[in-house]
Amino acid sequence: MRLMAEPPRSHFVTLSPSRGSITLPAEVRHRHRLDEPGAQVEVVERDDGVIELHPLLPHRADQAWFWAERWQAMEQEAQDDITAGRVETFDSGDELLADLAREAAERGLA
Repeated sequence: MRLMAEPPRSHFVTLSPSRGSITLPAEVRHRHRLDEPGAQVEVVERDDGVIELHPLLPHRADQAWFWAERWQAMEQEAQDDITAGRVETFDSGDELLADLAREAAERGLA
């Protein structure tokens, strides 16, 4: 059985020639995540006169969690700790695990 590609969707857009802007329907903006901050559209002008719009997102969809406000606040907190020298470094994973075990024992968690 051969799967057939979904036929192209057709939408009407609003043009504002004096400003050079195009208004896309809300459902299209939402479906392609163009309603998110930082989203942009690449305009490709083909030799056959067709103009294509390609959504450009500030980050990949599977990495959206990283750019969430809460996660970015945690990243900033970690960076502040690094800048202030409130970090420890280890030469190996075993060294890190031994330190974690020692700290857990000191706190009565082990």
